[in-house]
Formats: sequence, C-alpha cells, structure tokens
Amino acid sequence: MSLKFIKMQGLGNDFVVIDCVKEKVELNTIAIRHIADRHLGVGCDQVLVIEPADAADHDYRYRIFNADGNEVAQCGNGARCVAHYLFTENLIRKNVLLLATVSGKIELMREENGEITANMGKPQFAPDDIPLQMDQAQNEYQLLLEDKVIRFGAVSMGNPHAVIRVGDVLEAPVQSIGQLLQQHAAFPKQVNVGFMEIISPEHIRLRVYERGVGETLACGSGACAAVAVGRHLYDLSPRVRVDLPGGTLKIKWHSPQDDLFMTGPAKTVFKGELI
Repeated sequence: MSLKFIKMQGLGNDFVVIDCVKEKVELNTIAIRHIADRHLGVGCDQVLVIEPADAADHDYRYRIFNADGNEVAQCGNGARCVAHYLFTENLIRKNVLLLATVSGKIELMREENGEITANMGKPQFAPDDIPLQMDQAQNEYQLLLEDKVIRFGAVSMGNPHAVIRVGDVLEAPVQSIGQLLQQHAAFPKQVNVGFMEIISPEHIRLRVYERGVGETLACGSGACAAVAVGRHLYDLSPRVRVDLPGGTLKIKWHSPQDDLFMTGPAKTVFKGELI
C-alpha cells in the first residue's frame, strides 16, 4: 500500500506529516520506525499524524510519534508545522487553529510574516505533573549520575523536561549526560534534557537531547521549558530569544498565572509517496 506524506521542518527539527483526514491510515511501531529511518525510509525526528476532529471544541487532532515509534504528548515545532500545512493547504480558513493532542488542546496563530505562534499553556512544575519521582517540589533538583552530581530544573510543557544550566552550550556533554538523565528512574516516562547557556536575561542558547530521538537541531517545547525554568530560577525576562542549532525561537511568558507563547518558522520541504 502506498503512503502519501509531507516532509516538513521547523528550525531543522524535521517531520514526516501524514494527512489522515481524507483517508485513514493504520501505522504500527514498526512502520513508524521505518518511515523515520534516515537510510531506509524518509527520515525524520518525529512522525506527525493529522486526524479529523472528534468533538466540536477543536478543528483537528494530531498525534506525535518519536523516531523510535513511541507516541508522545507534545511537540512545539511539530505543532507549528502541522498548523503551517493546514493553513497553506487551505484546510483551515481562519488565522487561529485549535488542535487536540494527547495532552490537551493547543492554539496556533498565523502571523503576518508567515511564522506560527503556539499557545503552549501554563508550565507545570509539580513533580506529579512532570512526572518526576521526588518527595516534594524544589526549585532545583539534583541526581547522582556516574559519580557526578547533576543539578537541574524540571517542568512539564505537556511533556517532561529537565533543564541544566551550562557555561558554554557548545562544550556541554549533551550526548552522555542527556542519555543518562533521560533514562534515570526518577523520570518514569523518561525526559527531554535541555542544556541552557544564559547570554543575557533576554537571550539564551540551547541544545536538547530528546526522548526516543537523541539530540535534534531544535526542540520547541524544550525552548519553552528552558525559558520557564530560566524565569523560575535565573530571572530571565518575560520575552526571551532562544538560539538553537537550527535557528531561533521567540518565547513570551509573563508570570505563572499566564500561558506561555512560542513563535517561530515552519516550512514544507517536499511532498512524496512511500510504496
């Protein structure tokens, strides 16, 4: 059976988008791993599936599968790419879109310059919400990883994130510490690990080691998590520029009572068909 798809990217975080609105497609873990394989399939960080709305309070549903085939609850760059596809294909005839995901609904807005702004909701710091197996909430946590104490902030942006402040993001041990912390028993659903260098209160640099993928060129929810932790611990400003290896995101978050907003580009790379 052939499978039509759209290859998209947001700051180099790349996706295979499958439109299941008109034609339902059944995808199992093996199929997703094959699609995501950069040698044998199309190649991507995540596979995104667009489905019809199943209630009147949203426009479409979308599901997110990491390259290892596991379904996850949130992906900021992926949400912007899905919105860009729906807007440019005229599948939504307004400038505000509401998508339903495993973790709830996400609102996306088309900006005049073509960028997409996503309302990522309120960051959740309670350990049970992340989830993080700690007795009580702390501003900063610490774990022993191979005889080295690692200090980090933790937050959920619809998916779990740990954020480590580093002096130089280019020298950060993203692969080694990222993998160890991601798989630590303290995180029962694993965790995305961000390495944040603070340039100024309005500007940070970030690298992210993602669950089921490894380091990616960009991570939208990771950028949101870094700013949330940075506001919480290091007095970052309400508006922060986040430079990732793949490009720049703009994050706005005024207070814990407010929703957090992320703005950035999304692009269609090509359309194709797997046979």
